[in-house]
Amino acid sequence: MNAIENIALIIIAASIIKLVVLAINPKKWMNFSKAIYSKPHRIRIVGTFLAALVLYYLIGAGITIVEIFAVMAFMACLLMIGFASFGSELIKKFKIINIWKDYGYYILIWVILLLWGLKELFF
Repeated sequence: MNAIENIALIIIAASIIKLVVLAINPKKWMNFSKAIYSKPHRIRIVGTFLAALVLYYLIGAGITIVEIFAVMAFMACLLMIGFASFGSELIKKFKIINIWKDYGYYILIWVILLLWGLKELFF
């Protein structure tokens, strides 16, 4: 198996485990999620590392940043379906956050990726 197939296998296995746990004992999954997300600083560090690692392997396998953005569009559509049920709660949350303070790091990553994508498309 190559790197892309390994990444896909990890996502498939993790998703199956999540769905099985949710089907059998949803509270167990929620407790796991609470434990993971109770330390947001650690999650940012781990998430950044994993995102960089996956991006490295995708680029190394010959997938372009433009193709990655196309796949992200697909994933965004799927996430939109999942988050649709929480629209009013998300809107309330957005009214009380400081977008730059709370999401500045995340925005910076997106700006870098967007500029990279634009460079590949037009230059």
